[in-house]
Amino acid sequence: MRQNGVMQVTAASSQPSARALELAQTLVRINTVSANSNLTLIHFIRDELQAMGVASRLTYNADRTKANLFATLGEGKSAGVILSGHTDTVPWDGQDWSSDPLSGHVADGRLWGRGSADMKAFIAIALSHARQFVDSPAPFAIHLALSYDEEVGCLGVRELIADMRDAGVKPLACIVGEPTDMVPAIAHKGVYRYKCCVRGKEAHSSLTPQSVNAIEMAARLVGKLRDMAECFERDEPRYAGFDVPFSTASVGQFHGGIADNVVPRDAEFRYEFRDLPTADAKAMQAQVLAHARSLEPAMHKVAPETGFRFDTICEVPSFLGSASDAVTRLAQRLAGENRTTQVAFGTEAGLFKQAGIPTVVCGPGSITQAHQPDEYVYLEQLARCEAFMRGLAATRSLD
Repeated sequence: MRQNGVMQVTAASSQPSARALELAQTLVRINTVSANSNLTLIHFIRDELQAMGVASRLTYNADRTKANLFATLGEGKSAGVILSGHTDTVPWDGQDWSSDPLSGHVADGRLWGRGSADMKAFIAIALSHARQFVDSPAPFAIHLALSYDEEVGCLGVRELIADMRDAGVKPLACIVGEPTDMVPAIAHKGVYRYKCCVRGKEAHSSLTPQSVNAIEMAARLVGKLRDMAECFERDEPRYAGFDVPFSTASVGQFHGGIADNVVPRDAEFRYEFRDLPTADAKAMQAQVLAHARSLEPAMHKVAPETGFRFDTICEVPSFLGSASDAVTRLAQRLAGENRTTQVAFGTEAGLFKQAGIPTVVCGPGSITQAHQPDEYVYLEQLARCEAFMRGLAATRSLD
């Protein structure tokens, strides 16, 4: 049924099509853990599209072991809607799986395997509808945008967006297919991670005044981070809808020292901020840097080579869309949902939004299954995503 130029979702089958399920199984069976190359998967999708006469743009990492893929389904149309997905997965080392993480087997109404929920099922369903998108009467094209290294900091998509801009592609909107149980998500927190390396001056532990204890200096900065976290929890205005409705700061790793009787020269720790869409993560990091610089004069009095060094691990911006955005309303109609949601996990949506592209997050499966042993996605979720794609192919207008 059509309303306002958009195909409305009717009662969908609880089972995906054989083609969509076959593609999802194929993608799950390709090992694309972030430490590995994703080229086998990228080339598979490139070849599938090429068989339909669709060309793909590939952008590579520095050593050309990984690539993004960007393809336009409906070439020649004035603008398009992006279907965005990341191709990498997290590893499964040390996890207690009951079957091969790369099996891609179907049982109990679910597709099992690493990446099944996060987020190869979405990519497979989009690919299975490529022909429909090419032949669609819609006035806009569908852009398939697949990235590398999302799981380690949304690295590849930055190159993809830059290449898209250089090519003069100006999309109307973007749908990021992360697992939201097919409920459109309009906000998530940012993820900013840093490494701090502290250089002190070693000495025998009986001569501490002649040393700079790197662990102790690092601990003072860790204490600052804890103070900031308590301040966020105590004072930051709440943002309803998040499990934790304020920004957070935490230290995840700490290393230092070589022996009990040696004042440590080196220490290292890693920390992160998860900022609300209304907060400023760069200002948070500036507080940490300022505190570190305030500690260095005393360190330099003992040894001028001492001090703090910071490396950025990842900076994934928060995302804030709107229930009133045309792409959000479109996603609601196609998914058959009246509601929207907010998610706790980071996605590439904030980067697309920063590029000026109205964005929503909506895809099959639940984040509670992602990154877990025995990851799975319900087949009913795949079927709902197929209905979404069929509706998108038949859509005449975003409004």
